[in-house]
This record gives sequence, structure tokens and C-alpha cells, in this order.
Amino acid sequence: MNFNLGDKITTKKPHACGERVWTVTRLGADVKITCDKCGRSVFLSKDKLISIIKAEK
Repeated sequence: MNFNLGDKITTKKPHACGERVWTVTRLGADVKITCDKCGRSVFLSKDKLISIIKAEK
């Protein structure tokens, strides 16, 4: 799975603020995503990020 800057990602479980939508803000060995509601940023490995993304139908 490929990610681009600015992509919106929907996670399986909500963040503590209740939001499920995150934006990709940095790419590299790890991917940085930012919560669209509260602005919290998190670095995740690509494998971990793929495992938390909600499957698209």
C-alpha cells in the first residue's frame, strides 16, 4: 500500500478525542499522521499503519 502526503486515513478504532480520520504529514522509514480533530501527531511504521487502517469496501 502506498501513501502520499495529504492522504486521509480512516482508522479502525477512534483516537481519544473521538476522531477516526487522520492526515499523512510525513513519509520516510516511518509515517507521521496527524489527527484531523485535535492535531495530535504520531509516528508509525508502515506495517503498523497498514494494520490500523479501516478496510475500504
